[in-house]
Amino acid sequence: MSRLLMSVCVGLMLTIGTSTLHASRQLNVVVILDNSGSMKGMMNRSESKIDAAKSALMQVLDKSPATSQVGVLLLNPGPQGDWLIPLGPIDRANLQRSVASLDADGNTPLGAKMKVAADALLQLREANRYGTYKMLIVSDGEASDPDLVQQYLPSIQARGILIDVIGVNMAQKHSLATQTSTYRNANDPNSLAKAIGDVVLGESSASPDDAAGQTDFEVLAALPDQVAMASLAALTAASNDPIEKSQDWVPDESSTSSHGSSAPANSGHRSPPPPKDKSPISMFQILVFIFIFAAIARAVFANLKSKR
Repeated sequence: MSRLLMSVCVGLMLTIGTSTLHASRQLNVVVILDNSGSMKGMMNRSESKIDAAKSALMQVLDKSPATSQVGVLLLNPGPQGDWLIPLGPIDRANLQRSVASLDADGNTPLGAKMKVAADALLQLREANRYGTYKMLIVSDGEASDPDLVQQYLPSIQARGILIDVIGVNMAQKHSLATQTSTYRNANDPNSLAKAIGDVVLGESSASPDDAAGQTDFEVLAALPDQVAMASLAALTAASNDPIEKSQDWVPDESSTSSHGSSAPANSGHRSPPPPKDKSPISMFQILVFIFIFAAIARAVFANLKSKR
């Protein structure tokens, strides 16, 4: 392929990329909201945790851009099923009625709902092909299905979905605190509203923008054409397959953590450990480095061959 043709191709791809840059900053978020029985407990003297969560949701969803793709998934089915708000453009006409119907009852099947949320986000990404996809867990206790949490967590993160956790008025950090993109404590209604807003409105610290504020496409623009094309191809080839159980997963029988337990949700599992710390380098940048290295290696070999 001639350099001119390649330049045209890259130009077209970057044009498409620029048009999808807006989509990359579009909100694609599923909030997993704990509506178990413990959320009836008081967060302060005048307001329960579930009422504080309802107020926070109303504040944040009201401020979300019209182009947002936001869903609110409940741990226990409400009057309208598992989804308090289906993932997609927010139906503002019915937003207040939907949130007002929210009540707290039941246990904490967090692992099962993480799969539901992840699959919904992956299906959306399959249609959009690009963008940032987040899962926000808002909970006041540990999962009643910790084995599923630990089994699904690596697969979800490996697909590039960011997971943020807010611990609602918890005596100690949630067991996911060291395993996810961000963790925040919220011990009063104002801090809960701010924490939900920080994540849902796009202020997660695990942004695809790097520390210098460069976007993915700003990084691409400075690369050789061939490297940029290969990087874009890799970006659009991310797996959107549904999350599945690992075939070699062996549950830890000693793990019997129940809702509200202060013990870690899981210990001694034989599954691969999830990443413990977020990396300052995004997956995209790692791919770029790999392609740059490959391009340099090819150039060196070609030069050596021409000298023979």
